Amino acid sequence: MSRGRKPKKRNKSVGRPAPVRLVTDTEPCDCPACAGPPVELSELVDGILVDVADDALPADPIAAEFGAALFVAMCELAGEEYEDALADGFVPEFESRADPAALIMLLALGSVCDGRAGDAARTAASRMVGAGVEPPGWAAELTEPVSVGDCWRLADPDGTGAMLICSFDRAGRPHVFTVSVDHTDCGAAVNIELLDAEGLPRAMELVRQSEVAVSEERLDPAELRWQVECALDARAVHDAGELPFDEDGLPDYYPLAVQLRARLRALPDSTKPKPPHDDPLTSFPRLLDAWSSRLVPPKPTGPAPVYQLKVGLKGAKPPVWRRLEVPADIGLDRLHVIIQVAFGWDGSHLHAFETPYGDFGIADPELGHQPAEEVSLAQVLPGEREKITYLYDFGDDWRHEIVVEKVLDPDESVTYPRCTGGRRATPPEDCGGIWAYADLLDVLADPAHPEHANSLDWLGLDSAAEFDPAAFDAPAITKSLSNLP
Repeated sequence: MSRGRKPKKRNKSVGRPAPVRLVTDTEPCDCPACAGPPVELSELVDGILVDVADDALPADPIAAEFGAALFVAMCELAGEEYEDALADGFVPEFESRADPAALIMLLALGSVCDGRAGDAARTAASRMVGAGVEPPGWAAELTEPVSVGDCWRLADPDGTGAMLICSFDRAGRPHVFTVSVDHTDCGAAVNIELLDAEGLPRAMELVRQSEVAVSEERLDPAELRWQVECALDARAVHDAGELPFDEDGLPDYYPLAVQLRARLRALPDSTKPKPPHDDPLTSFPRLLDAWSSRLVPPKPTGPAPVYQLKVGLKGAKPPVWRRLEVPADIGLDRLHVIIQVAFGWDGSHLHAFETPYGDFGIADPELGHQPAEEVSLAQVLPGEREKITYLYDFGDDWRHEIVVEKVLDPDESVTYPRCTGGRRATPPEDCGGIWAYADLLDVLADPAHPEHANSLDWLGLDSAAEFDPAAFDAPAITKSLSNLP
């Protein structure tokens, strides 16, 4: 994923294929390509079918869909009436050929197109099969429902980019789409990849092994669809009026976008309105906040349970964590204070809770932070195994993963909040972040290190023995929590 990439204008096309007169040009172009004679419909269809046959016919429906999506993407560039051209021109012309290559195109068009074009292609394909044209062995798969699997959003810690991931399965053929999103460029889609089932674990592992502490968030299918469609729509606005062909033809992004939109139709639609995007330079100033936020659920009614939370410092090796029991109805502003005490932070830096409903902390429109006091823990963590992130110190970037381990009934004999477990001492404030802390421990452990004396002086220690990174005292933390006002 890109980090810190600034918005830039997309390069104008250096070329384009011979023109296809699907619709009437309102502003005729006099470039050499457009000035050439129009291609006859029958001639164009013959050329397409030759290409299909030359590829020895697609071996699976996903490959066939990509070929059809490439054709549809090129048609879309011709103008708003491309759907009529497909339904009333190309589909009848394909059907008239009555051969396996034409049937494959119609089957694939019926899979990636909706509306009139999709209906016309499916009906024509059915007539061809009824007339005796042999369908490919995978044709029946196209009639099977598409199921959705895992949906993920991997985000850059500095908010410049994200990757949206969704796995699909149709007739036992799993596959994965990934969409790279650039939040510095109006949240537009940058790249789309289509992976097999084994490709996703490999890609996720590469991201996790990188030096960038990427956040991971599971999305429900409706939210995934909303975010992907916003990204595709923003890219479409940016590309409007441009000819994206390069020396290799039409980039794979465009047919994959058509194919992906077809998959998204299998997902539930979100009720959230999509942000306006009239001017790519002035619209979407806070698109990242809009994407990462959903309507916060109402506060639960009735007696509040107690949450057993595990709060762990991300990236710490060995792990640094605390197990806390807190009332589920406390505000996030109160949880901030509890975490500060539990980890021994001094509260001298900014903080934010990163949740599926947006970021909460000290209200700041510029940072996109909503007021933490207005939302409760139960609203953003509704049950067991749910997770959010608490970020403290935007420079050192101390990220704490908060997980609901258990939902407990309140015990009248217990004073909450309390600490019931944990491991290891918290890193020193302002030491530079988790990686710098690891270096600091190495320096302290080596009296011969050139920075050993300076590090002791900075920590205010006479010897390294005074700092024990393994120290942890749950009762002492509970006592400090009990003294909170």
